[in-house]
Amino acid sequence: MNNDKKELASAERRNFLKLSASGAFTAALVAGAGGVLWSSEAAAQTAKEEKERENAADHVMTIATAYVLGASRSYPIMQLDLKENIQNATNGKVYVKLAPGGQLGAGGSLVQKVQGGTIQAAQHSLSNFAPFASTVDLINMPYLCGSNQRFTNLVHSETWKNEVHPKVEAAGFKALFYVVIDPRVVAVRQGGNPIVTPADMSGVKFRVPGSKMLQQYYRMVGANPTPVAWGETPSAIKQGVADALDPSVGALYVFGFKDILSNVTFTQAVPDSQVYSCNLEWFNSMPADVQEGIMWGAEMTSHQNLSKVPSARAFAMAELNKAGVQFQSLTDDQLAEWKDVGGYQRSEWDPFKTELAGSMDNFEKLVEAAGTQGKYYVHDA
Repeated sequence: MNNDKKELASAERRNFLKLSASGAFTAALVAGAGGVLWSSEAAAQTAKEEKERENAADHVMTIATAYVLGASRSYPIMQLDLKENIQNATNGKVYVKLAPGGQLGAGGSLVQKVQGGTIQAAQHSLSNFAPFASTVDLINMPYLCGSNQRFTNLVHSETWKNEVHPKVEAAGFKALFYVVIDPRVVAVRQGGNPIVTPADMSGVKFRVPGSKMLQQYYRMVGANPTPVAWGETPSAIKQGVADALDPSVGALYVFGFKDILSNVTFTQAVPDSQVYSCNLEWFNSMPADVQEGIMWGAEMTSHQNLSKVPSARAFAMAELNKAGVQFQSLTDDQLAEWKDVGGYQRSEWDPFKTELAGSMDNFEKLVEAAGTQGKYYVHDA
């Protein structure tokens, strides 16, 4: 690093710490995202604007996420956009305080904090809603809504709103918007062979999360499912405890897997999907115009998220490619082979369908919703 770069980094660090120490953590984040931390004057101006917004607001809304602000470059979680859009759509009546980077927790712990009203809203995986509305877990049914478009069709459908939202709201949540990231992939550790067909999965120790559905799917397509906690997964892949794993490309980049992988295949079986949830009691306590503004801000952010998906994927792929990772896209015939062996149409999935959807008829309604083009378009890899 040359001297100019060192001085710039030092100034940015100094100004970030100065703002954070004065209690203006969100201002420090906004200044960092805007690229103005290098200048004390610009950082101070951002802090002044944030303070004025907070003082002028009638309500403060804390939104917590597991991701740092810059993550949207490869993992389009859109938290800064959501803050800005809610503030503007409510005419400044709501000030959004961000808590990114897992500082208040991640996943299930954030769901509990939203439900308990400790924080007003948070981002978490859609699967974290499953304990409250089991139907939600059907997103992990292979090829039901693995592609971005089918997932988007499903969660914006009347069927989803009628089947899922009442259960989620009965548990104390308001779904603000569903975040499209990209489908899960098949990612192979360094030294492994590319996986193109289910036959290539034979004997592969495949890292799976706790989901029974995902474990069954990888068994059906020929792998040896190996449950590993997420925090232990990088070392498990490095050491060969597991040979492959299945996050989205964006997640592989964000979580630092680029130097330990050799190949990635787009199988489009299951979405890597997120949601922003809000505490329902808090939301209902807001005046009608504020509720409307929050939902309009969320909808605007949803539009931005959908448009961001291909550029985020392109960035993550370029960075992984620089590290030597190769990508495999499947032909329609190859994709059909995966669906034939592990897809939701197989009878092995019937117990999950009846348990989670309530009946085979209900499940068929969800299949129809996923396959019906809604008003939103999103790009698929």
